[in-house]
Amino acid sequence: MRIEAYTQVQRLYKSQKTKRSASASATGSARDQVQISSLGKDIQTAKAALAATPDIREDLTASVKASVQNGSYNVDNSSFAAKLLEKYNALV
Repeated sequence: MRIEAYTQVQRLYKSQKTKRSASASATGSARDQVQISSLGKDIQTAKAALAATPDIREDLTASVKASVQNGSYNVDNSSFAAKLLEKYNALV
């Protein structure tokens, strides 16, 4: 394999690239534009709404939190076991 031939080809491509970029910048009328689709705008709106929403819904968790703090929160053992087995079977 001749390395000199590869180097010559590489120089040829580099010189063509610089000529193209120089001519593109000389025109000055070519501008980059970005257009966001309606789906993209909808996704941005949804992300903004999600970012503004708190992670924990205090109105739903306040009653459970209060019952845990005063010691009156009670867990049904059979219900807990059934849900635990259901989650285990979903993983297996």
